Amino acid sequence: MITLLFLFNHPGLFAVIYFMSGLSDVLDGAVARKTNTQSELGARLDTIADLMLVAVIMGYLILRHGTEILPFVPWVILITLVRCVNLIIAACKYRSFAILHTWGNKLAGLLLFLGPPLFLISRNPAVFWPACIVALLSALEETAVHITSAQLNVNRRSIFMRD
Repeated sequence: MITLLFLFNHPGLFAVIYFMSGLSDVLDGAVARKTNTQSELGARLDTIADLMLVAVIMGYLILRHGTEILPFVPWVILITLVRCVNLIIAACKYRSFAILHTWGNKLAGLLLFLGPPLFLISRNPAVFWPACIVALLSALEETAVHITSAQLNVNRRSIFMRD
């Protein structure tokens, strides 16, 4: 994924590595569950990789299409602030930094992953609205889960499901 930083000027190769990153992100968790090799370290590394991919893609979009995506910057800032608050809540409450693997977070990740290619194909920045809305709602859901949960369960699927 760091490789993507060096491929901004090579759109074809960028697209291949981008999609391979997404595919490996989906498959690594499924393979770990299937082979019973899940670990807390693996889950944390997956979260770090996800955050790095988001940072690379944001950098790419800002460098290449800054004026077109400018209306989404306040959303990105708001979502980032809510996510930071969630990390602080988790650190204070559970003595651990954690991002939950809720269905909302997974859907936000999928929409965020699909947004850049859809934008590059359609040239319509409106493709980012669903990702922004779902990302904000899932971040707020995560806040609610942290506030209402007695213990940390990073695999909690929703606020509507108990630990």
